[in-house]
Amino acid sequence: MGLFNLTISAAQTRGARGLLGWSQSELAERAGVARATVADFERGARTPIDNNLKALRNAFEEAGIEFTFKDGNGEGVILR
Repeated sequence: MGLFNLTISAAQTRGARGLLGWSQSELAERAGVARATVADFERGARTPIDNNLKALRNAFEEAGIEFTFKDGNGEGVILR
């Protein structure tokens, strides 16, 4: 599976956290990544490595978040 299928944007991450009422620390704990990974990603300082990006997405999807895309670019999030 290529990164294209895993890519979520920083905006989607912030939006998904907002829908769930999660702090950056809570997301980091649920995804098993450092809080700095979440903070750096959300402010555009860096993109997480593939495994961390996958872990973030999985944590959201397990909590009921669905990501919406258009032409491979992230557009939004939905809480199921």
